[in-house]
Amino acid sequence: MPDKNLSDENDETKPDRTKGGDRKPEPGKGSGGKPPAMSRGAFAWIMLVVLALAMLLMVNSANTGAKEVAWQEFYKRATDGEFKADVPVVIKSDRMIGEIKEGVVEASEAQRIYTPVSPQNLTYRTFLLDKVGQDTKEQPGTSVLLQILIAWGPLILLGFLIYFFVFRSLRGGGGGPGGMLGSFGRSKHKMLNKEHSTVKLDDVAGIAEAKDEVGEIIEFLQDPKKFQRLGGRVPRGVLLIGRPGCGKTLLAKAVAGEADVPFFSISGSDFVEMFVGVGASRVRDLFKQAKDSSPCIIFLDEIDAVGRRRGSGFSSGGHDEREQTLNAILVEMDGFDSNDQVIVIASTNRADVLDPALTRPGRFDRQVHVSLPDIKGRLEILKVHARKIKLNPQADLEKVARGTPMFSGAELAAIINEAAIAATLLGKDFVETADLEEARDKVRYGRSRKSHKIEEDERKVIAYHESGHAILMYYGQHNDPLHKVTIIPRGQALGTAFMLPEKDRHLMSRNQMLDQLRVTYGGRIAEDMFCGDITSGAAMDIRQATALARAMVTEYGMSEELGFQLFGPDDSKQQWEQPDKMYSEATAKLIDTEVKALIDRTYGEARSLLEEKRDELDRLAQALLKYETLTREEVTRVLAGETLEKATVADVLEAEKQKRLAEAAASAKEASGEADDAPGEPDGDDAPAGGAIPTPA
Repeated sequence: MPDKNLSDENDETKPDRTKGGDRKPEPGKGSGGKPPAMSRGAFAWIMLVVLALAMLLMVNSANTGAKEVAWQEFYKRATDGEFKADVPVVIKSDRMIGEIKEGVVEASEAQRIYTPVSPQNLTYRTFLLDKVGQDTKEQPGTSVLLQILIAWGPLILLGFLIYFFVFRSLRGGGGGPGGMLGSFGRSKHKMLNKEHSTVKLDDVAGIAEAKDEVGEIIEFLQDPKKFQRLGGRVPRGVLLIGRPGCGKTLLAKAVAGEADVPFFSISGSDFVEMFVGVGASRVRDLFKQAKDSSPCIIFLDEIDAVGRRRGSGFSSGGHDEREQTLNAILVEMDGFDSNDQVIVIASTNRADVLDPALTRPGRFDRQVHVSLPDIKGRLEILKVHARKIKLNPQADLEKVARGTPMFSGAELAAIINEAAIAATLLGKDFVETADLEEARDKVRYGRSRKSHKIEEDERKVIAYHESGHAILMYYGQHNDPLHKVTIIPRGQALGTAFMLPEKDRHLMSRNQMLDQLRVTYGGRIAEDMFCGDITSGAAMDIRQATALARAMVTEYGMSEELGFQLFGPDDSKQQWEQPDKMYSEATAKLIDTEVKALIDRTYGEARSLLEEKRDELDRLAQALLKYETLTREEVTRVLAGETLEKATVADVLEAEKQKRLAEAAASAKEASGEADDAPGEPDGDDAPAGGAIPTPA
């Protein structure tokens, strides 16, 4: 209530007040608290000085429109009567100013002129003007001090404002390790306690090993004597390595939610500023506050922003800001005492670019690889995120987990969210398996473009193209089984044939790669067989086939002619450390020959299979033109020559049209009923008509 808040504000007995009635300094702000603010009185005086200088400048600027001339010309114009009679010549201590009559000089020339004078000739020249009958008027001159103030006042005022607003505030915040840099050198970390984080370790799934590593850290911080009993010491740091979206930051948030210790969180980019030395100052400030609050945890997110390898040839020398920041981190992590109980957790998805001094034992003692989840982990992640939505009890999360290989935790969370949104838009009460599968395809391949208009001849080409892929997937012995095939555009693709892995694979055999090569050729071969021409739709297939075939020859050692050798780039070296070419021209020709032979051989095998299954391919393409999307079970029935009992595209469009007509008629009838019927008096027109409007099932 307002009265209660007012009483709390004025109550000087509250525990957050000091003895003098002032608030205690905020945590992390240093002993000095906030920088002193400018009082209203000082601001008012500054504004008065500014206004006074502005008025003096306006008065002084009255002479800026006058043109300087020699005394002879000025005296001649006075003798000839060319000055205005009603405006006397103004005589100052340093000049004489006159205003010329209209018509004497051209309009483009200056109408006011002045001639410089000195104290020695001022009296004599005034006498000469009086002698020729020129009216004069003496005007007191400005003092030397005032002239200096008018000339240099704006610069002095600007310097004072810069000092007051910038340097004084910086010195006010310079009580910490930032020195004169003050608030620029203060760390921009966020401090979290156990109460501030709602993420727990139970909310993290699919990365059991990483959870165990972090669990040990939390247990050590909560009970350090348990480990020190046998002489163990606290780990210096934990480096979380993994692809984007695997759960590194989520794991750190879970640590903040589980550990009953202060948690300092900051991003690597927050250390770097435009001022050299600010990053190192912020590092020192962060570690100083952490040591004062030990035991605690420091979380450095995206440490590769400041921890890149030194001496890579792209730095600007010893004064490079990033290198100074990295050096400060290295020194601070080495400077821990054994009883500091400060643990640094860092995360990165580019461990290959980190400096070796940062990843050596003694700094980051543990490197935890947060890998992509397997099928069991994906199922656990889906279950965790499914708690937040209304899921149909019959929904098959295991099927979704099996159909999402190489998906990260962030992508799985996006699938659940997108499925909930889609089910809401469709007016459903629960999220079903169909919504989850549609969301999976949307997250990985993009949104389906059902309203995208495609000409009939192009639909035919797309249908045969995808049928060629689907036939080779269906009859392949070593590739993953076909899941579904569609000619509905999705993302950048005009059609797609999906495979559903039966299990997670960490290795690919030579036969699996050969089957994958054959699948990529299916679209182009089907176009050539049934459409009488080939199109650009196989561009991505060609790129994938070329990359896979070249990798088999140059990286995987699957060529009998070249043998067990590496001819591709070495991932363990930086790009600038590798030679332009690691083999001779003769070897390059042999590589090209082997790649072409591999592609030609598998291309011929794929074409032979499609020629053998020509009738089945034709039936599948016609079914795609009719239904647009077919599952594996439906593909099996089509290849067997059976008739599908499902609504065609024309049936779906007609049903949607009838539904819109029914809704429009109901709205019009309701509007007419409100206009004609009196409240509470039913009319005979409200009775249903003899013929009901058909609505789609």
